[in-house]
Order: sequence, then C-alpha cells, then structure tokens
Amino acid sequence: MALVEVDKATKRYGSLTVLNGLSLDIEAHQVVCLIGPSGCGKSTLLRCINRLETIQDGEIRLHGDRITGPGVDLDLLRREVGIVFQGYNLFPHMSVLENITLGPLKVLGMPRAEARDKAMSLLARIGLAHKAGEYPDRLSGGQQQRVAIVRALMMDPALLLLDEITSALDPELVSEVLDIVRDLARNGMTMVLATHEMGFAREVADKVCFLHAGVVHEEGPPSQIFGDPQDERTRAFLKSIIDAGRL
Repeated sequence: MALVEVDKATKRYGSLTVLNGLSLDIEAHQVVCLIGPSGCGKSTLLRCINRLETIQDGEIRLHGDRITGPGVDLDLLRREVGIVFQGYNLFPHMSVLENITLGPLKVLGMPRAEARDKAMSLLARIGLAHKAGEYPDRLSGGQQQRVAIVRALMMDPALLLLDEITSALDPELVSEVLDIVRDLARNGMTMVLATHEMGFAREVADKVCFLHAGVVHEEGPPSQIFGDPQDERTRAFLKSIIDAGRL
C-alpha cells in the first residue's frame, strides 16, 4: 500500500477545474517531483493533500485511511503531513527558536526543554544554531526558508510537501535551501515537491510527474521523463524549459 493515494481527485473553483480526476500514488521514503506549466495544478494538489483545500470529487488516503470528506481530524492530519510554502510565513515578533518550537509546545504538548533540544539539534543540522535567538527580519531569504523547513520537521511528519520553496529566493540563495532537501532525501524523508528547478528534480527525485490541465499526463523515473518522455505535452514542456536555458 502506498503512503498516499490520490484517487481521481477533482478540485474546482467555480467554473475553473484545477484538478480533473487526478490520480497519483506516493510510496514511503519516495521523493516525488511535480513539474508542469503554471496553473497545471501542482500547488493545488499539495494544498488538497494537506486539506488546506477541499476536493469536490475523488478521494485522498494516507496510510490507507481517507483524509478527504467529513469527519477527518485536521489537527491530527497536519501532524502527519507538513507543508512548506514559497513564502516563509514566520512570525516576525518571535525568534527563530520560538517560531520552530511553537507547534510542538502547543499542539503536541512537548516539554519545553525537549522542544528546545530538538530545535537546536535541527538548527545545527542546517547550520543555523547560531541564529536561534534572531528574529526573521535579521535573516536572509534562504535562511528563513531553511527555518520554515525545520519548523515543519519539528512535528515529525510522515510526509513533507514543498511548494515552490525556492521561487521567491534570489538565485544565489537557492542552493542552500536545496541542500537541505538533498539531505532529507538521503535520510529517507517522504517528500512531494512542486518545483520549477528541473535540474534539481532530475537529481533528487525518485519519481517525476508531469502535470497538465489538472491531470498527471506522464510519470516515471527522472531518467525517463527528462531523457525519453513519451507524452507529446511533456516533450513540448521540456523543450520550452531547455530553450529558456533552465535545464
């Protein structure tokens, strides 16, 4: 059984259909990269898995249990499914340490000393232990994004969703954030990334999914998707990426 099963998910905003019967399986310890043009449904899919958005048709399951429809404990779900956005969403009036321990303290009831020790260990892992007492506006964009990732990891999620986490960063800051994702992938974290970083997707993904018009048109290992795409739309999309010098 896959860790996550998306079964014919449909999401509409009025007359606009963003997910059109989309199906996708995500295995435990797998890194899945979602690629495709803007508006194809990548970010919406992540938000639906985390239940920030609600699908109208279909079903999404985690560990075999339905997480869509009525009667789902959303607090419990979001302990299992972390999400990081392109905007860092850190509380400006809280220090780095306060930002990343807030969830475990308030939601998990973790003892303060345990939360602090865990936070400092994770900050050390990403090279930011010396910034624990700083406020977000004293950090670079790349540092803030790394803190946002640590904040999600503090909840020990079974699944981490990453939504275009480098798109708001200056080019020189992108690599420091992607290094964290590489490290998480090496350590077996299950991740789904919506990304425009094609080179990174080719390097880190176990599976790449090309989305177009709200469905997965093609999926497979990076070597196949980037080296020998079978779908005409996939080939056209990758040609536009190559022509733009982004792959």
